[in-house]
Amino acid sequence: MGRGVYCKRSGPAPQARNNFAVAINTVQWRSGGVRMLDQRLLPGREVYRVYRDYRAVAGAIRAMVIRGAPAIGVAAAMGVVLGLKGAAGERARARFAIVAQTLKAARPTAVNLAWAVERMGRVLEQHLSLNAPALFARLRDEAIAIYEEDIAANRALGAFGAALIEDNPAQILTHCNAGALATAGYGTALGIVRAAREAGKQVSVIADETRPFLQGARLTAWELKKDRIPVTVIADNMAGTVLARGGVSCVIVGTDRVAANGDVANKIGTYPLAVMAHRHGVPLYVAAPLSSIDLHCPTGAQIPIEERAASEVTQIAGKRITPAGVRVFNPAFDVTPAELVTAIVTERGVARPPYQQSLAALKVG
Repeated sequence: MGRGVYCKRSGPAPQARNNFAVAINTVQWRSGGVRMLDQRLLPGREVYRVYRDYRAVAGAIRAMVIRGAPAIGVAAAMGVVLGLKGAAGERARARFAIVAQTLKAARPTAVNLAWAVERMGRVLEQHLSLNAPALFARLRDEAIAIYEEDIAANRALGAFGAALIEDNPAQILTHCNAGALATAGYGTALGIVRAAREAGKQVSVIADETRPFLQGARLTAWELKKDRIPVTVIADNMAGTVLARGGVSCVIVGTDRVAANGDVANKIGTYPLAVMAHRHGVPLYVAAPLSSIDLHCPTGAQIPIEERAASEVTQIAGKRITPAGVRVFNPAFDVTPAELVTAIVTERGVARPPYQQSLAALKVG
C-alpha cells in the first residue's frame, strides 16, 4: 500500500490453519488471587507466585515479576478486584481511588495499565448499588473478560500481521519480548510470528538481547525454543551489521503506547533499531492492540518515560559490572517517530501513514 492508505477490516481476521503455540500461563485469576509466572527467574526456573493484595500486585508489576503492556494491564485489572474485596457503595468508590492510584503508578509508560484500571472503574460506577459479594463477583468477571479479550486480540492481530510477511522462508528481527509472556497469551510481535507459522510459512527469528533487562535473550528465546521456532540471539549492537548483510525480511516489535500521530514508545533500543532498519530499507512493523493506542496523547513527546533503578545497568544477575559510584541513566523506553514505522498492526486491521487518520479509524470504528 502506498502512503496515505490504511487497511481496515470489518470482518474477522484471516484464520490460521493450525495452533502450534505452547501454552504459557503468564497471568491468571486463581483461587481468589492473581497467579503470575515470575519472569525474573526465566529461563532458569519456572516459578509461579500468587498475590492476594492489590499492593502486592502493584509491587510485582513494578519489580517486573510480570511485564509487557498487555500483561500488566490484565494484572492491574485483577489487582482492582483484590483491592475492592468486601467493599460496596461509596466505600468501594473511595477505596477505588486509592487502589487505582497505586496501580497506575507502578509503571506509567504502558497505557494498557491505566486503560484497564479505568475500565474497571467504569464497571464499578455502573454497579455501585450491588452488595459487596455481588460487586466483587462482577468486578472479577470483568477482569477475566479483559484477560480473554487480550488473547482474542492477540490472535486476530497475529493473523493480520502474518499477511504482511511476504517472504517464505522469512527471517524476522525483533527487540525485547512481545510474546505470550508480555500478554495474557499468544503475544503481539511474537503473535505475528506464530500466526505466520500456523499459516504454513517458514519463519525464523533474530532476537536482540535487549539490555539492560535482557528480555530478548532470556524471554523471547525461551518462548520460541518452547514453540520450536528457530531463533538466534544477538547483542543489541549487532543489529546494524545483521541488517546490512541482508536477509532480514522485516523488523517486528511490540509497544507500550502509541500516540495519536503514530509515534511509538517501546523498550529502550527500539528507536536506533528503527533508524537502522530505515537505512537498509527493511520494513518496521509495530504490533499494537487497540488498548495500547492512546488517541488522547498527541505525539510521543507527551508519553511519560519511566526511569528504572541504576542496578539494572550496573549489575547482571546480582554481580556488579561497573565501578562503584558511577552515574547511571536508565530510561526503560524510547520513542520511535512515526515516519520510521512502516505499519501498525492491530486486531482490527493494519494502519499505515498518515496515522492520525488511520489509527483513529481503527480505534473508534
